[in-house]
Amino acid sequence: MRQRMRVWAWVMAGAASTGAIAPAAKRLRRSMDWSFPVLVLCAKLGEERAFLQSPDAEGNDEHMERVGFIGLGNMGRGMASNLRRKQFPLTVFDLNPAPVAALQDLGAESADDVAALARHSHIVVTMLPGPKEVMATAEQLLAKMAPGSILMDSSTVDPETTDALARAAAARGVGFVDAPVGRLAAHAARGESLFMVGASDADFARVKPLLEAMGTTVHHCGGPGAGTRTKLVNNYLAIILCQLNAEALSLATAFGLDLEKTLEVLHGTTATNGQLKVNWPDKVLKGDTAPGFAIDLAHKDLSLIVQAANAARVPLPVAAVAREAFSMARAQGFGGNDFSAILDAQCKLAGLKPPRLK
Repeated sequence: MRQRMRVWAWVMAGAASTGAIAPAAKRLRRSMDWSFPVLVLCAKLGEERAFLQSPDAEGNDEHMERVGFIGLGNMGRGMASNLRRKQFPLTVFDLNPAPVAALQDLGAESADDVAALARHSHIVVTMLPGPKEVMATAEQLLAKMAPGSILMDSSTVDPETTDALARAAAARGVGFVDAPVGRLAAHAARGESLFMVGASDADFARVKPLLEAMGTTVHHCGGPGAGTRTKLVNNYLAIILCQLNAEALSLATAFGLDLEKTLEVLHGTTATNGQLKVNWPDKVLKGDTAPGFAIDLAHKDLSLIVQAANAARVPLPVAAVAREAFSMARAQGFGGNDFSAILDAQCKLAGLKPPRLK
């Protein structure tokens, strides 16, 4: 026992000098009898953190990262559910009690507030509506997260917000990963999301198992900030393609063309695109405009894209026009509908009956 105490004292002293107490304890606890010496030494060092907790009562692997998840909306609920189904020890928080209850049914714990979740987690994932919500939540998280933990934001925000988060996390000794999501809420529910990740190599290695539990495709795009910037480029094309499709199909409707035959032609040429070929046949063209990704959120993303492009001195005239088209759709009451319903908004402007597949 005395020898173990000397080893732990040496390890913890070295770790304290580098701000790496929690990771060091986590690595060494796997191979040693740590229950008494670790608790004593870390208590003295002020590091009685969740990193030194024993395996949870449900029998999850004690070596798995404890995950906190904040934001259980259309995308977040599916993402968090898949983490729990893959047996990650999970604590969740959301202002809406319904999805929290659903995650508890899957075996997740709930936190009373953001601070409690931060104290209980090795990695915290945020999936929130926009920059304002992300910054407010991150401020509370970083005040309580232990050095060596990781904050991973999967929200769609502007580069300025992501860069500010990365700086704030680094100042606290916390790793930062931006991992915005591609594809739709239905994919998130099935564990088929695509992630665009900005992270250091070390942080990416730690969060990769989570991402693979929530999705089927993970792209490490570069260092912190690269994921957010890639997401804006991706969403720019996805959203403006919806506007172009809406204009094209409303024109075809005005011409009296058969929708099925028109789509057959378009899918056989370079005019086709993923929205028209993959998403729209299962959404607006079937009359389903329930939001997988709402027009309100598409408008928000276009605003972020235009703002980021202005900051980079890159003119995006099509983005600016598309944003105003989405503004008109919102003014007509379509804001809560799926972004494919921009077709219905366009047809309403033109006085046309929206086309539908039989």
